[in-house]
Amino acid sequence: MSKRIYSDLKTELDNIRGSGMYKSERILGSPQSAEITLSDGSKVINFCANNYLGLANHPEVEKAAKITIGDWGMGLASVRFICGTQKIHKELEAKVSQFLGMEDTILFSSCFDANGGVFEPLLDEDSAIISDELNHASIIDGVRLCKAKRFRYKHSDMAELEQCLKQSQVSKYRLIVTDGVFSMDGDIANLPAICDLAEKYDALVMVDDSHATGYIGDTGRGSIEYHHVQDRIDILTTTFGKALGGSSGGSISGKGELIEFLRQRSRPYIFSNTIAPPIVGAVLKVLDLIMESTNFRNHVMTNANYFRKGMTEAGFDIIQSDTAIVPVMIYDEQTAVKMADKLLAEGIYVIGFTYPVVAVGKARIRVQLSAAHSLYHLDRAIHSFTKIGKELGILK
Repeated sequence: MSKRIYSDLKTELDNIRGSGMYKSERILGSPQSAEITLSDGSKVINFCANNYLGLANHPEVEKAAKITIGDWGMGLASVRFICGTQKIHKELEAKVSQFLGMEDTILFSSCFDANGGVFEPLLDEDSAIISDELNHASIIDGVRLCKAKRFRYKHSDMAELEQCLKQSQVSKYRLIVTDGVFSMDGDIANLPAICDLAEKYDALVMVDDSHATGYIGDTGRGSIEYHHVQDRIDILTTTFGKALGGSSGGSISGKGELIEFLRQRSRPYIFSNTIAPPIVGAVLKVLDLIMESTNFRNHVMTNANYFRKGMTEAGFDIIQSDTAIVPVMIYDEQTAVKMADKLLAEGIYVIGFTYPVVAVGKARIRVQLSAAHSLYHLDRAIHSFTKIGKELGILK
């Protein structure tokens, strides 16, 4: 057995630790919520989960999951086409389609798997994929699995996107793919312009709306509702692991024949176990709650606007957007990590984001608001950010 790889890995890990960019995992001792308990017993206010609607431990969602375990079991021990499809899976696909305004939906164990399973069956070497440079890693990895030609345009640069469309005109099929909400900056893709270019050059449009589904748009239908382009999108992927309950699972929605083809050819769907019944039951309940009322999405957006205003008035450099993601720009990597650690000591749970998650020189603390946060939580955070910002010389 060769031991060289283990020695090399140890050296690489030492280099990562020495760079100050080592990603440690903080262990929680409580359910996901606005206030959480760490494994050492300390209680902190959580500002770094994707729990936008505050439903990760909502009592009705938990109750639905427990009831579903009793009615349908813990898992299927199989893939969908063998003996792993229950009536509730078809119910969830229908409800997601109804919510998003799409013809049909296919479920995956995660949105990472959904993005990993969409490109390869549809696009071959005669096709082209045109991708925003800041698209999520799951899109990048999914693109790598297929043989289509690859084009990348600068973030939200419509002129460069058009150049890519012109350069790829010989391709049989062309697919423009973008995040709906970009998770690091919190900005929303320019979907109207993307759709206009797609129609001009006969291309398909795919949107990953994982950071938008549930709370962006007037009724939480995501970036496609925010921009009123629901009927102009060909493929929409999203997750159940963020606003829609925070557990796991994802989906692809689109035209009926496209979804049916993916059932026949998408490898992560064909060869992965079916989503566990309790997750299905929980997501069905989440969709019921947010289709009945916009209170949850209204609350998180009110919180986001309040926090963004308070931090701006305190003097911080904030990336402005219409989402619940508020990046507090620190720029220096070491300072961002140090600030996050000092804030944790103040009872504010946030993470410093550094390279390679963001570009060198663009370090930040990404604050994510939730409908579960109260004004007390927001004021505590603004106060603590201001205190530590002055200690570290970020604020004057």
